[in-house]
Amino acid sequence: MPASRMHDDEVETDATLVRRLLTAQFPQWAELPIAPVPSAGTDNALYRLGEDMVVRLPRIDWAAEDVEKEQRWLPRLAPQLPLAIPAPLAQGAPGEGYPWRWSVYQWLNGEDASVARITDPGQAARDLAHFITALREIATTGWPPPEPPSASRGVPLATRDTETRAALASLHGLLDTDAATGAWEAALLAPAWDGPPVWIHGDLSPLNLLVKQGRISAVIDFGALGIGDPACDLIPAWNFFSAPTRRIFRAALAVDDATWARGRGWALSIGLIALPYYQHTNLALASIARRAIAEALADQRHPA
Repeated sequence: MPASRMHDDEVETDATLVRRLLTAQFPQWAELPIAPVPSAGTDNALYRLGEDMVVRLPRIDWAAEDVEKEQRWLPRLAPQLPLAIPAPLAQGAPGEGYPWRWSVYQWLNGEDASVARITDPGQAARDLAHFITALREIATTGWPPPEPPSASRGVPLATRDTETRAALASLHGLLDTDAATGAWEAALLAPAWDGPPVWIHGDLSPLNLLVKQGRISAVIDFGALGIGDPACDLIPAWNFFSAPTRRIFRAALAVDDATWARGRGWALSIGLIALPYYQHTNLALASIARRAIAEALADQRHPA
């Protein structure tokens, strides 16, 4: 569990606020039980609503920008995907002192993904690769306006260079920053994506995968959804899978060397930036960041 606040300017929420919002906007649900959902998520506060729903309130302004995107695109993408994804039921408006739009979703059963909860890691790698492949194969054109959004993490790695190097400087003495700098600079040398943009989730952290009966059952939190370079969706290879499972994951995706190198760079950069930001406020996310850094450096030395 994270500390109650992870961002200096995040908005506080509680069950009383949720009740007031529902009473004002969705009175048919206002009398249902409301309970906060323990979560290491960083952008949204979750409140279970009855047995079958969850209210999702952005904590921070950048997450508020994603509400309408998810409401529009998740119902369109869901029928073409092999794993469950969140199903929006309603979109709330600002009110009761809360400044942003918010969502009600269908509740998805499952637990946050962890190696201990996976029965067969190889199968998990293939299942997730199947999901990523299916997402990439969904058409990016021909939709009713507006056009599919550009993915914030579907951009060239070089756009993260300044922020990544600042994180490296802040981590001096806490990890092998010379090795991490060398791995980052190697990733920047990888050839850029020269294909058409494809759909990507953008944030395939273990915190955004649900497991049920030992298998990955759902993918959640599509705030980074959009079209762009597919490399970012390779990050589970380093933030979740071990070296042997990483090889299964790569084979199932048939990834070329350049995309794999960019994916490793994404995992490294995300880990380096997240670690100093969350090391005292979100221990679960800090642990994932450390794993991503360590696995990326190991894979740099001995590629899968």
